[in-house]
Amino acid sequence: MNTTETRPDAVPTRSILMVCVAAMISLAVAMGVGRFAFTPLFPLMVRDGLLGNETGAVLAAANYLGYLVGALLVARVRARAATLLALGLIGTVAVTAGVGWTASVPAWALLRFVAGVLSAWTLVATSAWALAWLASHGRPQLAGVVFAGVGLGIAAAGVFCVVAAGPASSAAHMWIELALLAGLATLVPLVASRRHAASPAGPQNPPAVASPAAPRRPPAHTRGLVVCYSLFGFGYILPATYLPALARQLIDDPQVFGWAWPVFGAAAAISTLVAAWGLRRFDRRNVWAVCHVLMAVGVLLPSVWASLASIVIAALLVGGTFMVITMIAMQEARARAEHDATAILARMTSGFAFGQLLGPVASAVLGRLTADPSTALTCALLLAASGLVASAIYLRHEVRQHTRHETHCHA
Repeated sequence: MNTTETRPDAVPTRSILMVCVAAMISLAVAMGVGRFAFTPLFPLMVRDGLLGNETGAVLAAANYLGYLVGALLVARVRARAATLLALGLIGTVAVTAGVGWTASVPAWALLRFVAGVLSAWTLVATSAWALAWLASHGRPQLAGVVFAGVGLGIAAAGVFCVVAAGPASSAAHMWIELALLAGLATLVPLVASRRHAASPAGPQNPPAVASPAAPRRPPAHTRGLVVCYSLFGFGYILPATYLPALARQLIDDPQVFGWAWPVFGAAAAISTLVAAWGLRRFDRRNVWAVCHVLMAVGVLLPSVWASLASIVIAALLVGGTFMVITMIAMQEARARAEHDATAILARMTSGFAFGQLLGPVASAVLGRLTADPSTALTCALLLAASGLVASAIYLRHEVRQHTRHETHCHA
């Protein structure tokens, strides 16, 4: 990928705005709807008698598995970013509506699996396109605007569920209505990704999602990043899955417990904008490490303090860090493997997907070993928090090593 940057004042503001908004909406649909809409809709499906806790876990695991498969396959898909982005968004709308059109758990599991695959493809395609476009125009700090889309999508889906979740409302109909709204939103990224598909550095560097090449080795100095990002996937998935359900155990009113998810999403959206400003002053890895520690606190809080206040605080801590970590991890990996960015972004996404798939598995295994489900969840949360703290220690160690190396070179 070309490192040449265009002067910021030479770039039309309208073009920059269109790319940022389009990429933001793309991530909002792919992640806020394709990946995370199940979280606020799950308690409503339980209310309607469509699902139980065990079948809900099956659907969640199917989506996580699909996300992992999608991440593993994306680097082998020989398509331009705009093409893969369009495929991911259109498919996400279709499978989201499909959940409302069917009433079969196996069919739902298949649809959630496909939604996971498409979400991974759209995330990698959007990141490869938008981050490269902004970096080439000398506007890498606007990555915060792009990744705010995930939080906005989560918040929008959560608010939709709160507003639409009346006594006479049907969870099945809500899936279809959400798909219709997502379909309207996708028009913007579909147009913008085609119009601004070519790399600004020149047509010789199109933002392809995969390039024909021999099997590639991981770029140097990225294995540690992949491990840290995998532990992040394991660490965040349990609270991200169970926060609305935990809130529902305390207050059985959709108009109250449903707000846990919009709070989570709003914190995610705002945090990326704040972090983009803060990254001008601090090393990315230091910010990443601090976010892992804050997330660890949010992961453990509901298990040691069972109250609606603790759940709101946990939503703020986990929601306020998980997209900052995603943004920083993608930027750091791309900076280290700029000429093979798609491969390392796919590898990072695969590690994350594998980590989040292990979360429910670990919880289920611990549930078999303990008699009390709440004890099993607490143990799983403790394990997740430990992984987050361990990865934070590694990132701080890497920063110190880099600082000592620079000091030695300038001595």
